[in-house]
Amino acid sequence: MVGALKRGGVVNKVLRGSVCAAVAVVVALGSLVGGGSASAESLGRYLNLPLVNRDASQGQGGVHPALPTDPGTLHRLVEQARDRGLAPSSYEALLFQYWLVETTTRAGIDLASWNPRDGVGANHQNLLKSYRYYEDLQLAHRELQWAGMGGLVGGDFGGGLLDYKDATEIFEFSRLQPVAHAIVARANELAGPQAVNSLPGGLRALARVGAKITADDLRQVQGQILVMQKNIFSDLMPMHRAYVVGGLPALREMHEAGIFDDEIMRAWEGIASKDPAAVAAGNARLLQREQGEVIKKQWDATRNYKGEVGEAMTYGSTVAAAPSVAGVVPPRSFRPMEVEGRAPDGRRAVVSLPLPEWNWSVYEDRWLYITDQLLPKYRAQVEYSWPELSAAMRAPYFEQMETHRPTRNLLPLMQSVLTSIKVTYQ
Repeated sequence: MVGALKRGGVVNKVLRGSVCAAVAVVVALGSLVGGGSASAESLGRYLNLPLVNRDASQGQGGVHPALPTDPGTLHRLVEQARDRGLAPSSYEALLFQYWLVETTTRAGIDLASWNPRDGVGANHQNLLKSYRYYEDLQLAHRELQWAGMGGLVGGDFGGGLLDYKDATEIFEFSRLQPVAHAIVARANELAGPQAVNSLPGGLRALARVGAKITADDLRQVQGQILVMQKNIFSDLMPMHRAYVVGGLPALREMHEAGIFDDEIMRAWEGIASKDPAAVAAGNARLLQREQGEVIKKQWDATRNYKGEVGEAMTYGSTVAAAPSVAGVVPPRSFRPMEVEGRAPDGRRAVVSLPLPEWNWSVYEDRWLYITDQLLPKYRAQVEYSWPELSAAMRAPYFEQMETHRPTRNLLPLMQSVLTSIKVTYQ
């Protein structure tokens, strides 16, 4: 009897233990199910969102204000979308934001506070960090030539922005107006109104409205250029981060989501092949996307700012620019100006001026320059002068930017034109 009772006690203990374990399992499963439901509900908030800030024009943050900027949260949400077998197109904005935050985190930039409209002072570190990351990608991956060229030229770009900042504080842009006016007057004197009418619109605009350009105008244009800088970074650098971390499969998910089209996917396949010709073609297509699709309309809007004010300022920037790629001629020396007219005595006159006949803000013009100068000469540096190129890229980026302050030379450059005008008579 006692033995039976003891055995029954053991059984009861076992039963009680089994019941407790079962209850624990049920509770745990209920918690998981409840958590899964809550997670699914949270995920649903981020599906099918429009990319309202894809072009960086709407201020700080990423592609949609509702999306998180915490990398861990974004990773969990993207993994949930994948686990549920959702079509990538339904989580396009979420996936885009995930890779964008991956990229800014890697570069040391706080995406949540990155607002290009805050000006150069507030964005100085973002400029340094973004272009440093461009060059670091090139140094680690020889095939990522778009990133390398962007980083190298970014020093000139950033230096120019610092010059714009200085212009709002210590330099009067309006001092260029009388010089531009004198150049136009000299062309009129040598070859008459026909020659003047053939001068670039930006030069004539500078002669007419240069004195009216204000510090606020400079800040507005500076802000628009900073928007373009963030726009380029936001569009193309997440692709680069995805390539480095996840290879072509990660890029194919972005492609399937609709973040970029078939041509860009083929460009990345060419880059990944490591074949020199395919790498060059793929990087050229990325650059064409940058210039012809991502920022084309923004450059047009900058040129059209307040009528001739924007045209004058973008033309002045074209005159001052001096890209740091070895062997590249500055824009002012590419397609220099020649205008025809009639001399006072009736002879046909051809006036030559050491100024560009084109404006960097016009896509077709700058693409001619890029394909003639930047693309082939940067590729040559990568393939034949890698030690020199990599040494230049390893320099602290602050030094790279500070040594390229092209707009500081704009006034003396314009003044030198007056003594360099040539005319031939026929």
